[in-house]
Amino acid sequence: MKKEKPVKPAKAVKPGTGDYNADNITILEGLEAVRRRPAMYIGGTSVDGLHHLVYEVVDNSIDEALAGHCKNISVTIHKDNSVTVIDDGRGIPVGMHKEKKKSALEVVMTVLHAGGKFDKDSYKVSGGLHGVGVSVVNALSEWLEVEVYINGEVWRQEYKRGKPVKDVAKVGKTGKRGTKVTFMADDKIFETKVYSYDVLSSRLRELAFLNRGINIKIKDERSGKDHEFEFAGGIVEFVTTMNKNKEPLHPKPIYISKEKTGIAIEIALQWNDGYSENILTYVNNINTHEGGTHLIGLKTGLTRVGNDYAKKKGLLKADSESLLGDDMREGLTAVISVKIAEPQFEGQTKMKLGNSEVKGIVESIVNEDLSAFFEENPSAGKKILEKACIASQAREAARKARELTRRKGALEGWSLPGKLADCSERDAAKCELYIVEGDSAGGSAKQGRSRQFQAILPLRGKILNVQKARLDKIFGNEEIRTIITAIGTGVGEQDFDLEKLRYHKIVIMTDADEDGSHIRTLLLTFFYRQMRKLIENGNIYIAQPPLYKIKKGKLEKYFVTEIEMEKFLIDEACRNTRLTKLKNGKEDILFNEHRYREILTSLLEIEEYIKSIEKKDITVAELLSFIGKRKLPMFKVQVFGEVKYADSESEKNTILKSLRKKQKADGKKGKTIEKDEEEIIVNISEIEEIGVLMEKIKLLEKKDVLLDEEEFDKKKKEMKPLYMIIEGENETMVHSALEILKNVRVIAKKGLEIQRYKGLGEMNPEQLWNTTMNPETRTVLQVKLEDEVEAERIFTILMGDQVEPRRQFIQENALEAKNIDI
Repeated sequence: MKKEKPVKPAKAVKPGTGDYNADNITILEGLEAVRRRPAMYIGGTSVDGLHHLVYEVVDNSIDEALAGHCKNISVTIHKDNSVTVIDDGRGIPVGMHKEKKKSALEVVMTVLHAGGKFDKDSYKVSGGLHGVGVSVVNALSEWLEVEVYINGEVWRQEYKRGKPVKDVAKVGKTGKRGTKVTFMADDKIFETKVYSYDVLSSRLRELAFLNRGINIKIKDERSGKDHEFEFAGGIVEFVTTMNKNKEPLHPKPIYISKEKTGIAIEIALQWNDGYSENILTYVNNINTHEGGTHLIGLKTGLTRVGNDYAKKKGLLKADSESLLGDDMREGLTAVISVKIAEPQFEGQTKMKLGNSEVKGIVESIVNEDLSAFFEENPSAGKKILEKACIASQAREAARKARELTRRKGALEGWSLPGKLADCSERDAAKCELYIVEGDSAGGSAKQGRSRQFQAILPLRGKILNVQKARLDKIFGNEEIRTIITAIGTGVGEQDFDLEKLRYHKIVIMTDADEDGSHIRTLLLTFFYRQMRKLIENGNIYIAQPPLYKIKKGKLEKYFVTEIEMEKFLIDEACRNTRLTKLKNGKEDILFNEHRYREILTSLLEIEEYIKSIEKKDITVAELLSFIGKRKLPMFKVQVFGEVKYADSESEKNTILKSLRKKQKADGKKGKTIEKDEEEIIVNISEIEEIGVLMEKIKLLEKKDVLLDEEEFDKKKKEMKPLYMIIEGENETMVHSALEILKNVRVIAKKGLEIQRYKGLGEMNPEQLWNTTMNPETRTVLQVKLEDEVEAERIFTILMGDQVEPRRQFIQENALEAKNIDI
């Protein structure tokens, strides 16, 4: 029998210390610290952190521009989601670094806090001081390639996860200068590698506004989208853009630009007849979302100048009366941009400026220049101050109404019969508030919810459009008062307190029809205008109730979108049928289940693109007819039924002129012209879906399924069967690729009950819980504010007073609308 070895007693360790000695100290060499703790350097590994990689590289180029050495920057998102940034700056130095004994290029790319931006002689101001620049991008990339064009030579180096693959090498000669960085984000670090074109485009547009005269291009090879930004007017043009579709009180923005003690201040201001303020603040091109000392200085200066001028002109009734900051800023659109050598930010996210000296400088500049503007432009000054005085009166009228909405504790002394059905949980972080359209759906939601953590607030009808209303009118609306009371934070800069938020998830739940969409838009307008911090804090969500229910026997499945349902039908078909390709009427290829599913999925995607393209006055038969014959034309020109194609703008104009002339001649000869025919000009090059469709068709061809123009030409005689779908003993002959999908749908739907929901009231409480309210099974969309300028534009167009911009928006976007009940 084998004896067990005696167990040695454990060493005594002081309570709470653990066995901690010199051996526990870990040294992270080079960029390893960045890979271990990426959130410390770029804020996180979500999609926001992914985009931050691009910003860091672009910031280097912008620093060159601020130093006066760069005019052009281009960003390209490649099909594989790698990114290239090119500038025409001086180029990263490639000479030998004295301390590191290696190329300065390699030092910049592989050493934290290495770069010219830390040297005051190289860059007076920089947008990347708080971060650590391009070396972090290198550390968090699967691979990175850098090329430098300097002194007529091209220098190159490659890296893999932050480590050089080869030494810096001269690889050619060039007549240009600058730096080119191409990188692929590391999927071992990031949750996703898919960039948003809109998010990147928004940031680049912002940089172009803030740095006038710089040309910035972005191109997305995945979709074919591209954009070019260059604004000679700088932040003045920025304010004009934000005030588009609004009625300004004075024709041109007020522009202030001064430098004091090495701090450069730029301010652009313009008031409009609306009721919302929109102030964007920047420090060294960084959007300081949480404001800081520069914003405080601006607000203080505005209030002081406004009160002085109003009293001087007798616009305030009594000496005791005075304007508050909210009054003076009603309808104000402003941008303030500060350039400072050593900014101090509160927090790693660079969201709030902390330099105390900036407040006084901004305040004094605003006092001087805005006072001068009012004196030199008395008409504009009077309009602005009269509006502020009316806002002051409305604020006082709203004060009493606001008092009614103040919540003390858990709605002390306030009962909402038939309205708020509160939850029992008192920890706000665990609580959810569902704002529900109508009493019927509200009743189902109350019965189906979890009473522990879900509260229900049903709304009767449509709430007030707050885009067109002052606070006194807003507080006069019963439905809005109820929402404010239930949420608990209050509204407005003076009263809003995020700490008093009663529910950390506020979910908008409306019907999937046009009334439901309108109510949802009105609610989003209210939150955006009066409780924007809830959106910025990630508290607002949109419920996604199912659009379809499929029932087969006891099985019930729900689908939020039509595409989801189609994919379910494809799965059903792949389990129950087989697909064969025919040659001369005989079986040629029997596709396995995996390939069959790929083919059906590709056909489904192609069908969606075809629907979208055919709405734009061009048929897929036309497009396919160009494959292999010639390049895709830029324009389709149709005049009274006669069609021609053009490869350029000038050729289009020539064809148009010729067809018009021919039409007139035909008219003289007595040829009958149909009344409903007209001139149609289609810019094929601007139809983004075409490029994607062509790629999808090529991928389908690799799976041995071909599409050609005959398939879409109804004049062609019926083709011979090309495919066969086998279902048990049944065989269905198919004559074209897209017919595969049509026949599969018919087969898959056998024995299924398919119901399309139009309202929440069509579901019983149990169904509503299972599909829309159960945290384990539901789908909710979080509302985010990714592009302040675009959000402001859309809300102004859709919810503002001007009709023409709204009509134009609807006309331009009508073809993209889906799930419309007619």
